[in-house]
Amino acid sequence: MEKTIIMGISINTRNTHAVHVQDVLTKHGCIIKTRLGLHETSDDCCSRKGIVLLQLCGSDQEISELEKDLLKIEDVTVNTMEI
Repeated sequence: MEKTIIMGISINTRNTHAVHVQDVLTKHGCIIKTRLGLHETSDDCCSRKGIVLLQLCGSDQEISELEKDLLKIEDVTVNTMEI
């Protein structure tokens, strides 16, 4: 059975670092099967914190490289789980 890897990315200052996160995700785009971006919003505000969930399909080395690149960005945390 093929393993499923889910990576959760928390961006604590989304308005500042989202562009850098997007650059990293584009660089590693070939191993991203599914991407879901979440943040709270309302009529009078937009959350500074964002969460991105990824379903990954690359090798362990490729996933590790993605995680390392993301962790170079200030205010970004990463958690990965295998299902």
